[in-house]
Amino acid sequence: MKIIIEDTYEAMSKHAANDVTNIMKPLKQPLLCVASGDSPKGLYKELARQQNESLSDTSQWFFLGLDEWIGLGKNDEGSCRYMLNEDVFKPLHVTEEKICCFDGKAEDTGKECERIETFIHQHGGIDIAILGIGMNGHVGLNEPGTSPALRSHVSVVDEVTKKVGQKYFSRPQNLTKGITLGIATLMEAKHLFLLVSGEKKAAILQQALEGEKTEKIPISLIREHPDFIVYADKDAAKLLKN
Repeated sequence: MKIIIEDTYEAMSKHAANDVTNIMKPLKQPLLCVASGDSPKGLYKELARQQNESLSDTSQWFFLGLDEWIGLGKNDEGSCRYMLNEDVFKPLHVTEEKICCFDGKAEDTGKECERIETFIHQHGGIDIAILGIGMNGHVGLNEPGTSPALRSHVSVVDEVTKKVGQKYFSRPQNLTKGITLGIATLMEAKHLFLLVSGEKKAAILQQALEGEKTEKIPISLIREHPDFIVYADKDAAKLLKN
């Protein structure tokens, strides 16, 4: 595990984006797993800037969505896919054939999970997975109590996640289940990048990185990954002892 601490969110985002670009540049048709949410937005904005200024080229990249709310599709405001469209796919001009995301409206969630796992396998695995951390320590929608042996699966949304998740919607949503890459799938990615910003995440980040490895804090289970890098601003890192 490597921890990179920057003074500001902008510096953290730029550092992470540069590392993504440097890893992906020599690869042919690499696969980037992208998380929705607030923490990675700066990274995506920096990738778009680099591409617009011809400093990088993402045209051959493939993209995989980390998770989705059950019952929501790509055109539903506040869905993970909707946010990824706005923050990643539109700014980077990604064509539909290079995107694979969970469909929260799929009738057969088992087949949907199989479709995602097959896509990963067909593309030689995930090259980089961009991750965030929930206030309860979740990663993706792997909620507290999730077995690290699970691959893509349907999860029961924790009460903390239900409450925090409302910020993505203009009106209250009944967020009961999610569909997500499992910890076992994420552990097979070549690189895991965790982006964390803000003082509100300081306590859970300290628990995740320096506390007990436990299913109660799912993000703690991935810190033994051989190429796990944490990017944090100084506010998020303020409680770290090392």
